[in-house]
Order: sequence, then C-alpha cells, then structure tokens
Amino acid sequence: MIIGCPKEIKPQEFRVGVTPNAAQEAVAHGHQVMVQAGAGAGAGFDDAAYVAAGAKIVPTAEEIFATAEMIVKVKEPQAVERKMLREGQVLFTYLHLAPDPEQTHDLLASGATCIAYETVTDDRGGLPLLAPMSEVAGRLAPQVGAWTLQKANGGRGVLMGGVPGVGPARVMVIGGGVVGTHAAKIAAGMGADVTVLDRSLPRLRYLDDVFGGQFKTSYASAGNTIELAREADMIIGAVLIPGAAAPKLISRAQLAELKPGAALVDVAIDQGGCFETSKATTHQDPVYEVDGIMHYCVANMPGAVARTSTIALGNATMPFMLALADKGWRKACQDDPHLLNGLNVHAGQLTYFAVGKALGLDVVSPSVAVKS
Repeated sequence: MIIGCPKEIKPQEFRVGVTPNAAQEAVAHGHQVMVQAGAGAGAGFDDAAYVAAGAKIVPTAEEIFATAEMIVKVKEPQAVERKMLREGQVLFTYLHLAPDPEQTHDLLASGATCIAYETVTDDRGGLPLLAPMSEVAGRLAPQVGAWTLQKANGGRGVLMGGVPGVGPARVMVIGGGVVGTHAAKIAAGMGADVTVLDRSLPRLRYLDDVFGGQFKTSYASAGNTIELAREADMIIGAVLIPGAAAPKLISRAQLAELKPGAALVDVAIDQGGCFETSKATTHQDPVYEVDGIMHYCVANMPGAVARTSTIALGNATMPFMLALADKGWRKACQDDPHLLNGLNVHAGQLTYFAVGKALGLDVVSPSVAVKS
C-alpha cells in the first residue's frame, strides 16, 4: 500500500501523523511511505530521518493526496484537504465529527473511507488512540490553567500551591476518566486543593482508593457541580462521550455565580466543549473572557508539546496503521471489531451512530458498510 503523510495545516499544529519509526516499520512490511517535505519539523523530525527510514519525501500535499491509498494525519482534514480526498481512499486520523457538520458533509461527499482515531476501542472499554492525547491534554490542563489564572492574563492572580500563610488554588475537575485523572494528579502535584467529580460511583471509588491522599472526589450531580464551582479558582472540563458532542455542564447564566477571574479549561472542546460559553481557540490566541470568567479552549492542546505528543500517538496508531496497510481496510476491520468501531464514514455513508444522532443524519451500521 502507498501510505501518505501530509504536513498538518491547522493553525499551530506541530504534530505529524507518521513518525520515522512508524515509516520504517511500514517499509519493512513492504509498503511505500510518502511524507511531505517538512512535515515532521515541528516535532523535531527532519526529512533526513524519514529518508533514512525508507520513506520518500515529496514537495506538496497535492502529490500525496493524489497518489496515496491511505492518508495518515493527526488533526481532522481542513477544507482544502477535504477537496483532495477521493473515492476509495482511506483517511486515518482524528475526526471529531459530532460538532462539525461541514466536515461531515464534505467527507460524505468525497466517497472516502474515514476511520477516526477517537472512536477506535479496546477490549477493556477504552479508547487506545485517544488515550495518549488525553494523557497529554490532562497533564497540560493545570499548567495552562495556572498561566490563565495569572493576573496579567486576566485571571484571579492566584498561585496554584499558595505560600505559607496563604491557601492554595481550588481546582475542580469535571470527569474522572483519563483526562481528569491526569489533570488531577498534576494539579495536586502543583500543590492545589483538587476535587474530581464524576457520575460513576465505581470510578469514584477507584480514584479514592488509588489517589485518596492526593485529591478529593465528589459526585457530579447538577447541584453539587455548581456548589463546588462557586468556590473554584480553576475548573477543568474533562468529560467525554465517545464520538458524541460533549454535554454542557456550566451554563452562561451560571458564570455569574463563579469567582471573578476564575479559569475554565475546556479539554472537551474538540467535541464541542462542555461549557456553554466555550468556543475553540488556538495556541496563538488561547484565552478569552466571558462575563469576567477566563476561558482556555485550545482545540489541539497536545500540539503545544508536539514531540512528546507525536511519539506517544505514533506508538498507539502504528499497529492499526500496519493492519490497515497489510490487510486492506475491509479485512482489517472485519478481523478487529475495535478497529471497525473507528469507521465513521464510508463511500458517502455515515457509519457512527453517535455522530448521526448529534447531526440528525441517517447512519448505516459499520458491519454492513464493511461488506458493501
């Protein structure tokens, strides 16, 4: 198979879809790998590293989209990239379709087969291609939240760990999954007073058993959420419904009940955000204010630490990329129901039910699509 990796063009996105190690593995499996010139530079991989791995460097994305049988990326294809997709081509990347009807309609019109990292599953009920970036985003969230809290950036001017005689920042993490757990660990390590909210009692028990000495847990009822939010200096939104739009947990009206200058860090912004006032921002202009509350809503947070993120993502995606290349997408998905769960679009048909529900579109079962 000819595997193509274009340079990411989303603003301030420095990651790359294929690492030199992944390229070397694919070449060893008998495949051809095409990488756009400079695609890995933001993550610290120069063109020479790809050549040494056996990949071919090509000057333009147009050549990659025109030639490759499978496109491997990081972020969802931008409008100019979607126009280059063609029928029968496989796209393997993050898609986050539920809050993005324009992208969804373009992918359906392309006729391509689109497999989303964020809906591939594993036998433990996890999301193995989302987890590495969730870990990165979770660990980044208190760091960027602490920056947002600084007075010069519009925040309350509160230090995460406090100082002797002055209490620490109060951090509330909504969601006790991968993002929330890593966010809570880092925030607690910075000395903050941390509470994690979740609706799963088994998960709260697990967090209490393992991390009881580091942070507190609480049940995420609507009343309890706003009660704790009133006291928080920082609120990290870390909720995920796989493939679906994120639920809105704090409304605009409730912002008036929060402390002036409090920081909201919305890690769920890729799925539409979990605060009503959230809107996607970039690393270049990451923070904005609504009713005196500071919002950090960068849609590709892991891109800020592109080298760590690229290597972590590449380690996770490589086995699936090789399966798709070795077997072809149909056989790979038939052999692996977890990879089949990643199928979101095929030949003009939507194949992921949560996206169809969010956008009001008809859906075909992926098990039917794979046989069509």
